[in-house]
Order: sequence, then C-alpha cells, then structure tokens
Amino acid sequence: MTKLIIPRAEHSISRSQLSPNGVKVLYKLRDHGFTAYLVGGGVRDLLLGREPKDFDVVTDATPTQLKKLFRNCRLIGRRFRLAHLHFHDEIIEVATFRAGADSNAAEADDDAENELPEQPVAPEAPSDAALDPALDDLGTRHGRDGRQLLGGPRMLKSEDGMVLRDNVFGTPEEDAVRRDFTVNALFYNIADFSIIDHVGGMEDLKNGMIRTIGDPLVRFTEDPVRMIRAVRFAAMLGFNVESRTEAAIGELCASINKATPPRLYEEVLKLLMMGAGERTYQMLRHYGLFEPLFPHFDAWLSRESDCYPHVRVGKALEWIDERIGAGGQVSAPLLIALMFGEYLEEKVSGFREEGFAPQPATDAALADFAAELCATVAIPNRVLIAVREIISCQLRFQKTPGRNARGVVIRHVFPDALAYLRFLEQLNPPKRPLADWWQRFAEEQAAPQQPAATPASGEAGEAKPKKRRRRRRRKKPAGGAPATE
Repeated sequence: MTKLIIPRAEHSISRSQLSPNGVKVLYKLRDHGFTAYLVGGGVRDLLLGREPKDFDVVTDATPTQLKKLFRNCRLIGRRFRLAHLHFHDEIIEVATFRAGADSNAAEADDDAENELPEQPVAPEAPSDAALDPALDDLGTRHGRDGRQLLGGPRMLKSEDGMVLRDNVFGTPEEDAVRRDFTVNALFYNIADFSIIDHVGGMEDLKNGMIRTIGDPLVRFTEDPVRMIRAVRFAAMLGFNVESRTEAAIGELCASINKATPPRLYEEVLKLLMMGAGERTYQMLRHYGLFEPLFPHFDAWLSRESDCYPHVRVGKALEWIDERIGAGGQVSAPLLIALMFGEYLEEKVSGFREEGFAPQPATDAALADFAAELCATVAIPNRVLIAVREIISCQLRFQKTPGRNARGVVIRHVFPDALAYLRFLEQLNPPKRPLADWWQRFAEEQAAPQQPAATPASGEAGEAKPKKRRRRRRRKKPAGGAPATE
C-alpha cells in the first residue's frame, strides 16, 4: 500500500492536545538522532475528537539505548520487549520498530534456541544487554569475551502459528504493517506535525470500519486476543467490523481460549469497563466469543427461568454504562457481582435447598463459580472474595439496624454492596427502600461526634475529684527492733 502523509493543515491534532511527558520523550529521542512517532490509540482518539487514555511512542532506538537515554526507564516483557518511562503522573510506553518474520526465520530461531557453545563462559556482573535476548542482532546472550552463552529467538511461533515472542526490529513501514488494525497503525510525526499512514487507516477511520492489517485468519491465529480487541474497538467507537475480519472471527472464535486465562480476564475487564459494556456483551454473543469464555454461564443464559429469558445481565451492564458515563467508578468486584449476580444468587439458593446455612451456601456458590472459570477467564482470588462479601451483605441489609450495624458500614465492600442493592431496588422498586436507610445510617456513623458539655469551673453542683492520699512506707528502726508507737 502507498505511504500517505497528511500535513498539519489537513488534520486536527495539535501538540497542545498531547501529553507534555509524551512530547518531552518525542523531542528527546529526536534530539539524540532517533526517529520517534506517537502511535496507536492516542492518534486514533485525537483524530476522532476523543480524549486519549494513554500516549504510546514507537522509535528506532533499541531497548538498551532507551535504558541509557532515560533514567526513568524500566524494561518489561519477554514476548514483546517494551520500555516504560515512569513520570510522577503517568507512564509513557516506548517500543522499538518491529518487523514481521516468515515461518522459516521463526523455525531457524527456534532451532537456535537450543544451541549452546561447547564451553560457555559465565560472565561476571553481566550487563543489561547480556541479560536481554532482544537486544542484539542475533537474539542471543553473550559473555564478556563475546562468546554466545544462550540462544534466544527474537521471533518464535507455536506449531499452530500463535506468536510466542516478537522482538525482530525493523523499519517504520514494517512496524505499521505488523500492527493489528488499520485505525491503530497511524503515526504522528513530531518533526513536522504530520500524520503518516502506511495501511489505509485514515480511510477506515472516516468510514467507521475495524479492519485487520493483512489476512485476518493469520492475524487472529498469531494472537487470538485480537478478536476481542476487534469487538472492543467496534463497540467503543461505534464502528462496524469489516466483512473479512468478521468472517474470520466467526471461524476462529473457539480458539480464543488459547490465550492465557489471566490475560483473558484483563481483556474482558477492559471490554466491560469502557462505558459500552452492554453493546460489547451483545457483540461477543453475536460473534460466538462469549460461549468459549464463559461456557457454563452461557449455557445458563440459553435456558429460560419460569418461561422468561435472562435479561438481568444486559440491564446490569446498562446500569454500569450509565454510571461510568456520569463520571462514576465501578470496581472489578462490583462489575463481576452485577454481571453474574442472578447466576450466583441461583447457585446460593440451590445450596440452601441442600441444607446449607446462608454463609456456607454463599461460600460454596462462589467456589463453584471460580472452578467453572479457572480454565478460561481466571478471576483473581481477591476479586472473588470481594464478590462473595457483596452477595453476603444483601441478606444482612434486610435487618435495619440489626445487631452490630456499625460493623456492616465500616466493611471495605460496603460501598459496592450498597451499589448492588440500589441496582436491585431499581429493577424491582420496594415499598421501603433499604438502600436509603443504610446510606443515612452510614453518613450518621461517619459524622464527627460532638463532645458532651461539661459545667464550667466553680459552678454549683460541680463534683471535684478527690485527691488520693499517698501512703508512706514505714522505715524499720536500726538494729531490727520492732517499731513502737
């Protein structure tokens, strides 16, 4: 595709819209002779008139050079070697231009990984470069005498084509082509304030289209999480998914579980916390991605309860979207509790029917839920514990005030549990809103207590404290004779 340069006069991005820290990084790299561009979601959002959440930089400086140039640099990642520049109020992510690698090169690198010299020399106090398999041209580590210590492939793929490591450095053109979607591959050039488009991203941005760069079947095989990202961008931006990209998602949706469960949890959290969770949820189900992520929950959704479909999930996500849209915050435990609340409550009821007491029934329901998801979307234990407390509080809220009501409002999950209660009361308005009562009680407990008035000194009726007379110890007379009166 022909390279397209959009001059400053023909686009809407101004330096004043950029992060001051991001501008400093771009200029410092330029002043030291490196090429550096702003890239990705920051450029896309600015062109759409949206406020970017982060500013990422791409450059021809290697990770080692970035480490030497910036004192606040931390190198992270093995699969994708990145530099994080830490400022007091944000982190600027800087990546080196990367290039793709064909399967032969990947296989050659894979073979080289197991090749060791006959007598490797153990280095003394190895440098950063010696410890980083992504820093030299061969992707290997070296001792102080230059001999190879351990091979490490710069590009590594699994047998089915999934990228396991990608640290092949390349040119700006190659870097743009290896990115996921056209709208995320636009560069902003600080040198002349132009936009550089190698892949037709500006056209797709104008048409509201999410399109993979290259063959979508290959790109989704390399990284299955890209299918989730396609849904996220389409839902967040209100775009459509291009037909070939859409067809590839339908064909490969079952492979989403090849990504690790912790990574899928983070991606799902991003999906549902961006203010368009309900639309995202509907798109995930439409494209067949929801079932492999939440197989048991999806099977439950497909079954009706008392001849009625389960619609509470969508209403919960709409409630979350409204709260986020109004500038409010939603924690991960509250999101999980709201989204899976009806499902969890039904599990609790099932254990209660088996004879479990209320709290053990809740514990058993959450344990069962965690076991269902551990192989697909691994929710951290701390989040599950908080979800359990949110569900448990709902029964306690029925007693006003009950015993030790103050102990309820000082629990760290109380705000989330109260928000959950408000959602339930919004679905089925009660005659006596419990959420309002608990809100008032919590405010009363938080208000500073006024000290009781004491009478002024000298007033009638004042009871002066009596001084306690100090007893003296009697001294024994010399000679040990008994004391006499």
